[in-house]
Amino acid sequence: MSPPSGLVVVDKPGGLTSHDVVGRLRRLLGTRKIGHAGTLDPMATGVLVLGVERATRLLGHLALDTKAYAATIRLGVATSTDDAEGEVTATRDAGGVEEAAVRAGMVPLTGAIEQVPSAVSAIKVDGKRAYQRVRDGEQVRLAARPVTVSEFTLDAVRRGPGYTDLDVRVECSSGTYIRALARDLGAGLDVGGHLTALRRTRVGPFALDTARTLDELAERPELTHDLAAAVTAAFQVRTADPDEAEALSHGRALTAAGISGVYAVTGPDGRALALVSEVDGRARPVLVLAPANAT
Repeated sequence: MSPPSGLVVVDKPGGLTSHDVVGRLRRLLGTRKIGHAGTLDPMATGVLVLGVERATRLLGHLALDTKAYAATIRLGVATSTDDAEGEVTATRDAGGVEEAAVRAGMVPLTGAIEQVPSAVSAIKVDGKRAYQRVRDGEQVRLAARPVTVSEFTLDAVRRGPGYTDLDVRVECSSGTYIRALARDLGAGLDVGGHLTALRRTRVGPFALDTARTLDELAERPELTHDLAAAVTAAFQVRTADPDEAEALSHGRALTAAGISGVYAVTGPDGRALALVSEVDGRARPVLVLAPANAT
């Protein structure tokens, strides 16, 4: 018997890829039908959202366009990857960088900015991942992309011999590279910088307070949110009557309700039925979650 459909919010440990976590969860839940929404680098920890069974189809529609992180930036050392896993490319004494200068340097990196992604990102260049081109010895320079950093906050300053560590919090749009913020802050202060720790604390509406470690999931392998709870957390919701629920199960449109964007429709019993979008006065299915022929 297949496990129920829904989302699992994992507190990813360091050292594992997002695909490693998918593999662990497949074994724990006994299904191959698991995917993740947005990767985390192996060195990063924190919130990773995974879909199980029918919810894998939901992942591409989830409103995960805002993210939050806690990070540590080391000033005084630049690396080839803009994080602690790369080779040191330059050093400069940053033990005396003033806090006021750091705060001033964060200002132009806040708001709507143009950011050049790290060369070892997963962005494709002519069909090939940028990080693979770097591994193959190529010089990669990616084009700047518009991103939004809604919050870039300094929480603590810690001094070491020749370097300064900054504990920061970041709220940003999807597609923002925290490694690039570390690199650009260090460059702006003329001392170089890289990321030494990264913890994702929120993805869209899913935060650490609902995330579970892999050890906890091994003890109790269960969903964090079933389909109904997942769509309620991530979308505006409309309740269908029995006739509308039947129509949706066959992929037919409903009368528009005046709701903008993609939203969820649940049945009278609270079951998640579909995601819909209103076009030309009709609420047309984008994704049917409870088709009539489902077993």
